[in-house]
Amino acid sequence: MKSRLLIPSLLFASLLGITAACVSGSTPLGLSRVIAALFGQGPVADVIVIWEIRLPRALAAFVVGAALGISGAALQGLLRNPLAEPGVLGVTASAALAATFTLYYGLAAGSVYFLPMASIAGALVATAFLAMAAIRIKSVVTLILLGVGLSSFAAAAMSLLLNLAPNPFSLSDMINWMLGSVANRSFEDLQITVPFVAVGMAILFSTRRGLSALTLGEEAASGVGLNLRRQRIAVVLGAGLATGAAVALAGAIGFVGIVAPHIVRPFVNHDPARSLLPSAILAGLILVVADIGVRLLPTTTELKLGVVAALIGAPAFIWIAVQRRSIHG
Repeated sequence: MKSRLLIPSLLFASLLGITAACVSGSTPLGLSRVIAALFGQGPVADVIVIWEIRLPRALAAFVVGAALGISGAALQGLLRNPLAEPGVLGVTASAALAATFTLYYGLAAGSVYFLPMASIAGALVATAFLAMAAIRIKSVVTLILLGVGLSSFAAAAMSLLLNLAPNPFSLSDMINWMLGSVANRSFEDLQITVPFVAVGMAILFSTRRGLSALTLGEEAASGVGLNLRRQRIAVVLGAGLATGAAVALAGAIGFVGIVAPHIVRPFVNHDPARSLLPSAILAGLILVVADIGVRLLPTTTELKLGVVAALIGAPAFIWIAVQRRSIHG
């Protein structure tokens, strides 16, 4: 019964979270004013605040969380490791590298579309590279090591760009992008990135049966007819598209792809196929709530969402790792 109620409960909580994000802010708005503004009624200032600032920001946080959550759940199912997350294959770092590249050369100033499209392109290049490698690599461990190497190279290249930044302004822009934030996001930004998230999530949903089969082990899964090579390519491609679009929308945000699937797993009897959608919804809710906290914290400058996510997610990651080690001796 509790598994049947899981998705409806998470959807209802997410709706409440997005509503709370529209109500909360430096100038709180009552629920009645928010509802009126959503229908284009009431003071013009309320309509602008809701439709131009708060609602797109809340939706951006939810979309980013959903993309990272479902990617994390799929990667954990593929690798049969609860510590796997979207950044493990280097796609996040590659997308962030492409974004910082456009900022370094000032290309982002030429068009509002350039930076997000460059970020998605960086993710797609990394994904294509990994997809081709997955065809030849039989070992999942080797694929992980390849992703770690790709991530390390992208991180080193980003550090080089930061070190060679021509002025403090471009340096500040690059650092802000690397820290992750959904501030000042618009519906135009969502229109650019959501289609990539949707395609990535659709590909991941198509791998559900294969993820369930992999719980038996690779040999057993292959014995029941699962094409391991096709399964790996599909998960890598889907996770790459979804994660790349998330980076394009909000910059680098980590750990939510680990935490959300870990929370969901006991409610679905540890079935990776059944954890995909709940993980996506819960991760979206987590980022919406975290972003509300970012906006309400009494700090002189607004904290970055990626920083808050890391402060919450890193201890959770350590706890999951310690728990896993104690279970396996």
